[in-house]
Amino acid sequence: MKIVSGIDIFDPVSHKIMYNRILVPHAGTPAGDEALEHAIHIAKSSSSEIIMLHVIEKFPHVPILSFHVSLATKIEKEVGDIIKDMKKAMEEEMAKRLEKCQKNDIKAFVKVVTGLPAEEILKTLKNQKIDLIVMAKRRKLRGIKSLLTLGSVSRKIIENTSCPILMIDVEKK
Repeated sequence: MKIVSGIDIFDPVSHKIMYNRILVPHAGTPAGDEALEHAIHIAKSSSSEIIMLHVIEKFPHVPILSFHVSLATKIEKEVGDIIKDMKKAMEEEMAKRLEKCQKNDIKAFVKVVTGLPAEEILKTLKNQKIDLIVMAKRRKLRGIKSLLTLGSVSRKIIENTSCPILMIDVEKK
């Protein structure tokens, strides 16, 4: 049985590779890069492919009744343009990380979407038939409370999937 960094990549019953498709939710941060490093290590050992997902959170809806119609329309257009610019910038940023996967002979894809992070991760998980999620754990709280909580996105993913999750805690290094 082959063990990779304490992770058994083979199913103990069928002896087939367990992880064919790894999802790495990535916020474009050093913590996301750390999660990607772990995913690359696993993918090398199991011939898995990696899907990097970046989610641009939607802006709150413009309260149309608070503005004149022409101003509300202008604001909605500007918000749409900002989201398009953010998506383009993140696609370029994630392309750099895609190159790292390709240099390691790993088949990888980048997906940049707009929505709520937990919902988009769960949707991708289902639609792409993901076998493993490798994601960074964010801590928004300090002190003793941080030991008892996960970020809201991490918690939602853990609570709503049976897919194995490797949670990388970069702050405890």
